[in-house]
Amino acid sequence: MTLIPAAGFSGFAPKALPGIYAALEGAAQAYEFKGLVLAHWLGQMHVESGGYTTLTENLNYSVEGLLKTFGRHRISEADARKFGRMPGRPANQSAIANLVYGGEWGRKNLGNILPGDGWLFRGSGLKQITGRANTEASGFTPAQLREDLNASAKAAADFFVSHACVAPAMRDDVRAVTRQVNGGSNGLEARITATARAKALIGL
Repeated sequence: MTLIPAAGFSGFAPKALPGIYAALEGAAQAYEFKGLVLAHWLGQMHVESGGYTTLTENLNYSVEGLLKTFGRHRISEADARKFGRMPGRPANQSAIANLVYGGEWGRKNLGNILPGDGWLFRGSGLKQITGRANTEASGFTPAQLREDLNASAKAAADFFVSHACVAPAMRDDVRAVTRQVNGGSNGLEARITATARAKALIGL
């Protein structure tokens, strides 16, 4: 018995990567995600992956976007202007990743201990798993998370369980699940909407 209705999935994620439905269904079966837990997982991962369209973090931020997203405690205005996207110039994504995911903050929060870890361990997979520590805990390499849909879906399910998302999902608390998924309330409105659509998909 399938857990995710195949007939409705294209409406839920119309631009999803080819093969993503089967990978999600396999991970849901393996982790026995059902009901509210399944809906919250699908909704959160929908937002994390841009509607199941990407497995690699896009860091092509504008100057203003960098400062708004990461704050001046993570990247200075001078560095934002140096590396951020400007008219006629794309962002220097590797430099941005090494700045915002590196240094003391990256070491303490992400386990990024080597030069270049910020870029190597930028958001990967459906969950956009970020940092050396989180990536190693997933059991997969960054390349596997970005290129193997089954590995990516399994890692996303494992993250949902290991980061205490199941209990707030069972309470139907999108805000609390969001805190566990990304440490704050980033994209909360989109996550509320995506979770509601996931509930409709599975018939809740």
